Amino acid sequence: MFYTIDILGTIAFAISGVLVAINKKMDLFGILIIGFVTAVGGGTLRDILIGQTPVSWMQDITYTYVILGSAIFAMLFRSYINYLRTSLFLFDTIGIGLYTVVGIEKGIHAGLHPVICIALGTITASFGGVIRDILSNEIPVIFRKEIYATACIVGGITYFLVRMFPLDDNFVFLLSAGIVILIRILAVKFKIGLPTIYKD
Repeated sequence: MFYTIDILGTIAFAISGVLVAINKKMDLFGILIIGFVTAVGGGTLRDILIGQTPVSWMQDITYTYVILGSAIFAMLFRSYINYLRTSLFLFDTIGIGLYTVVGIEKGIHAGLHPVICIALGTITASFGGVIRDILSNEIPVIFRKEIYATACIVGGITYFLVRMFPLDDNFVFLLSAGIVILIRILAVKFKIGLPTIYKD
C-alpha cells in the first residue's frame, strides 16, 4: 500500500508540474523537466536529509517511467481538461496528501521523532511544488497565505494520533492523506488563509 501511495503521489505531482509548464507555454523539454522536478523534488530533498542515497527514484526506474507516462498523458489529453487551473489544483492537492504520508513513513523507518517525521512529510509534500513554482517564475504557494503546508502538518498529527488505535495501516494512510486533501480543498473553497502583516 505504501508503494502504491508513493506511485500515485508521483503521478499526481508529475501531472501538476506538466499543467504548470503547459500554462507557461514551455517547450517539450521544459514540460518534462518541470513535471520531473515537481514529482521527485520533495522526495529527493527528504532522502538527502535522512542520508538515504542514492535517492529513491534513482534506485527504482519505475518512478522515471511513471513520470514520463504521466507527462505524456497530460500533454496528449490537455485539450480535454476544460479547466486547467481547477485540474492543477486537484492534482496538486492529491499529491500533497499522498506525499505527506510517504514522507512520514520514511521518517518512521529512519527512527526519527514524530515531530521530525511530520516535518519530513511536509517537506516531501511541499518542496516539489516549491521547485516547480520557482522554475516557473512564480512565488511558491507555500510562501503565500494559502493553507498548504499547514494542511500537511495537520495530516501528520492525525497520522500519529490515529496510529494509537488498533487500526489497519492502510486505513491510517488513507485517512491521514484524506485529511490533508480535505483541509486544502475547504481552505480554497471558503478562502481560508493564514494571516499576513500586509494589507490586501
